[in-house]
Amino acid sequence: MIDVLIIGAGVVGASIARELSRYKLSIAVLEKEEEPAFGVSKSNSGIIHPGTQNPAGSLKGRLCLEGNTLIRRISGELGLDFKEVGELIVAFTEDEIQRLLTIKSEAETLGVPELKMVDKAWLRANEPNLNPEVIAALYAPGAGVISPYRLVYALCENALKNGVKFYTQTRVENIIFTNPGFEIQTLKGVFKARYVINAAGLYADEISAMVGVNDFRIRPRKGQEFILDKKKENLTNHLIFPLPSKVSKGILVIKTADGNPMIGPSAEEVEDKEDSSTTEEGLKKVFEGAKKLVPSISQDDIIAYFSGLRLAAALAIGSQTTALWPAGDDFIIRYEDKAPGFINVAGIQSPGLTAAPAIAKMVCGILEEKGLGLEKKEDFICEREKPIHLFNIPLSETEELIKKNASYGDIVCRCEMVSAKEVEDAISAGARTMDGIKFRTRAQSGRCHGSFCTTRLMKILSEETKTPLTAITKRGKGSEIVKGERTID
Repeated sequence: MIDVLIIGAGVVGASIARELSRYKLSIAVLEKEEEPAFGVSKSNSGIIHPGTQNPAGSLKGRLCLEGNTLIRRISGELGLDFKEVGELIVAFTEDEIQRLLTIKSEAETLGVPELKMVDKAWLRANEPNLNPEVIAALYAPGAGVISPYRLVYALCENALKNGVKFYTQTRVENIIFTNPGFEIQTLKGVFKARYVINAAGLYADEISAMVGVNDFRIRPRKGQEFILDKKKENLTNHLIFPLPSKVSKGILVIKTADGNPMIGPSAEEVEDKEDSSTTEEGLKKVFEGAKKLVPSISQDDIIAYFSGLRLAAALAIGSQTTALWPAGDDFIIRYEDKAPGFINVAGIQSPGLTAAPAIAKMVCGILEEKGLGLEKKEDFICEREKPIHLFNIPLSETEELIKKNASYGDIVCRCEMVSAKEVEDAISAGARTMDGIKFRTRAQSGRCHGSFCTTRLMKILSEETKTPLTAITKRGKGSEIVKGERTID
């Protein structure tokens, strides 16, 4: 019997797993995809929000503020690159300035520190590429950026080192409440657990319904985003936000942890939870919104398109549903008395990445309150060695690394300066797909989209995992890259 079983290995599930691994518990994480972070977390913009656009009395506001502090400590412990870059929410008119003042007042009530209004002269000096029609902005210096994929992988690796067991390609088919405890039926057998935490992202409503709790629905909201060439790294000095709309924070100009600016996302209601398509209409909408903020952005700067699905939750009342976002505008984190031992962690949309460490602490508190003994381990390993990324270090350090291991001088991905050794290390850490390598190392992320490095990466992955080339996939079963060998008569 497992003490705690977590469904979902996105940033929330991974954060909960790592936090629980501090205690003397048996913990398992089930993930339906080939690797962690392949769900909602893979398409996250990587922004660590300061809390400026959340209602002061909301759960998401409180957890965002707490998470903004926690993520800094966690980044240090797990060897991650967190960059505090600050955010600007801009105004083009006097009426918009009044809306900014309302946002500022609400955020200060929440407890967001060091907020200030900045004028046109400040903006000219600190954001020279910003639209000159912007007359003021709300400045929040505590905003930052992080790699969302590498955060998830670091949390999982650390949790694994502290005894958590991960089961990928393990889709949950049914949950039976055994009172006490649960039987979780999956494609890879049955798991028995005292407590179950539902962190299944887009599918959290379906998992919840398995235990008879079906008072909310998850509706996907598609966001199309566009990555710019790294040569535009200094396009802006801060995260640039427009005034938020009723359904989203708007189309942004985003600094990223890896240097490439990003523009987007759009906000489109869709039905299909697997719809990750991009469209010309989406590009046009995002491009127009980004150019309004930074007019010098050109479509020629775009090197990659992608689309991600965010969570738009709704509460079900009888046979009808009522929108929870934005009207209720809060996370669903609760112990389900209807199925004792089951905790829903659902509707975790923005700022879910920021709030994840605080959500994990809250879930631990709920578990303890509901009878799970939390005895701390004396041998908990809180630190993880920082992975080496050549694109992040000076040439002098690279030269020293090559002297110690020549594989650091074997550059596989020239666009992103990724060596064979980094690829091998990523595979040792758990990468089993081409996307797994990409998210960990940035190989294939440059302007050529892997045209030069894909075959070499496949060869390394094949050799390191003893897997035939025909079994190497982009992101799991059904995405094989090589279908078979060509025969010549």
